[in-house]
Amino acid sequence: MKQYLAPAVYVDSDAESVIEYALEHTRGITAPVDQAVALYYDIRDRFDYNPYLLDLREIGMKASTLLTRNYGYCIEKANLLAATARVVGIPSRLGFANVRNHIGTGKIEQLLGDDLLVFHGYTELYLNDQWVKATPAFNNALCQKLGVAPLGFNGLEDSVFQEFDTDNGRFMEYLHDYGTFADIPRDLFIESLNKHYPDVFSIVSQWDDPLNIDLTRLM
Repeated sequence: MKQYLAPAVYVDSDAESVIEYALEHTRGITAPVDQAVALYYDIRDRFDYNPYLLDLREIGMKASTLLTRNYGYCIEKANLLAATARVVGIPSRLGFANVRNHIGTGKIEQLLGDDLLVFHGYTELYLNDQWVKATPAFNNALCQKLGVAPLGFNGLEDSVFQEFDTDNGRFMEYLHDYGTFADIPRDLFIESLNKHYPDVFSIVSQWDDPLNIDLTRLM
């Protein structure tokens, strides 16, 4: 369990800003489940979900970097939840999956020519002697705009099936599970993006900074 409590390259739970954030948002809360829930909701709603800006640089993927702005995509937000959990002594790890019915990505799906979104990120937290999945990606304001229910988390049950369409009750479909990791497998993430979206990333590779990606440039 040590690896899930220790600071890592991207899950940089030893960064001063991450420590301050974690302690601030769990102040006065002693139960690990309640600490995890408090961190989940603040991260879910404080940072607007934005899948168009992908900073794949090493510095860009650190949890502490997300704290310098008010937006992030699923991996960044899951990573911050993992890092802050470790600060307060909750073991954490990261999971990744390819999914369909991913909300808020209609324009990107048109650009990619595929409704499969690769490497959707979530957090696993060790609470009450079991691993529990949490997905803090989609902020409440975005869900209200799209007319879907925000994904809650009680610290006791897995929270991964984000509602896609309130009219017919469809939910996000997990198609391929990459497994869980103590830190972000950055090379595997970049490799998967290039494998599944070769046309898009062949263009991106020609940019001045091909690891700091603004997909709106292609629209």
